[in-house]
Amino acid sequence: MAIFDKFQQLVATRQNLAAHGLAAVNVVMEKLLSPTEAIVNGRRTILAGTNNYLGLTFDPECIDAACRALHESGTGTTGSRAANGTYSGHVALEQELADFFDCRHAIVFSTGYVANLGMIATLVGPGDAVVIDADCHASIYDGCTLSRADIIRFRHNDPDDLDKRLRRLGDRAANALVIVEGLYSMLGDRAPLAAITAVKARYGAYLLVDEAHSLGVLGDHGRGLAEETGVADQVDFIVGTFSKSLGAIGGYCVSNHPELDLIRFANRPYVFTASPSPSVIASTRQALANLRARPELRERLWENARRLYQRLQDLGLRLGPEVSPIIAIRMDSPEAVVRWWCALLARGVYVNLVLPPATPDGGALLRCSMSAGHTLVQVDQIAESFAALQATGDFPGPAA
Repeated sequence: MAIFDKFQQLVATRQNLAAHGLAAVNVVMEKLLSPTEAIVNGRRTILAGTNNYLGLTFDPECIDAACRALHESGTGTTGSRAANGTYSGHVALEQELADFFDCRHAIVFSTGYVANLGMIATLVGPGDAVVIDADCHASIYDGCTLSRADIIRFRHNDPDDLDKRLRRLGDRAANALVIVEGLYSMLGDRAPLAAITAVKARYGAYLLVDEAHSLGVLGDHGRGLAEETGVADQVDFIVGTFSKSLGAIGGYCVSNHPELDLIRFANRPYVFTASPSPSVIASTRQALANLRARPELRERLWENARRLYQRLQDLGLRLGPEVSPIIAIRMDSPEAVVRWWCALLARGVYVNLVLPPATPDGGALLRCSMSAGHTLVQVDQIAESFAALQATGDFPGPAA
């Protein structure tokens, strides 16, 4: 088989999408107007498919911090921290993250994907066991594969099934790494973290929680689900990203284990990746400061999330299981979801189109991501676009 033959399935999938009116998966934002609006296909479009939860991508203080760093430290670091040196901003951000999470140690990574890849592949290896929620993100699966540890999945959000899987490991359970997410990106549901920490404590296992979608969203201080559920001191490693609530790019891990600083030197994705640029570090530090100082952003985010969820629920659409800034609208078929997605974009509303195998149960869904930057008028416009399409009777799919 030629090396490109494996892509024929992708060709067929793209042709099928094109046949349903979706010429290209990649939407081009021709001009960004604000955290919640862009010009797409020449039309002013509401962005309801980003992860810009706190709306900080256009925050003047973050932009000023990034501009100052560009002038003071240049455009890039030109290499990894292990080979080319650490900038003072990297150290400052790690100290600020540790302080924010009330942890002793922190590591900054170049992306959230690299954070998961590096932490998992370094913490466990051949002969170890990693036990993960079945709905975990691709970066977690890829980290597990890279580790060459035994990968064991438990049913999504099912502590009893986790208990069963750990029990079967016998003595190996005490050295197993359990991985869950705070807020799951497809359906917007939370992990039952209190029950999961109780199970992992019973076996003496370690727990890593990916708070990528819950940083800035959950908890009294915006630290995530571990804070909201009061079990932060029972979580061994918290991993997250700067590319969502902090409006930049990068990732992190915080922990009270002193070995985290040793992991830095054994972590291949960390050692062999260029470090975050000074401007990214500067805007992230300012965004983190804003997250701490402006709880009203989180309150506005949840007001918007509750409003849209209720409006879509009133339409009888089949939604994710709980109110969340991630609002999934589940459809009966990929063809139906593509039709809805195209029609919404034509009306000036951009949402996420999610098709198998990216969906948890092989179904298809549209995903709305709310932002503190959305106005109530924009939230209503999103809901009214769904209502207008449903009223035509030409858009089958979502059934209660």
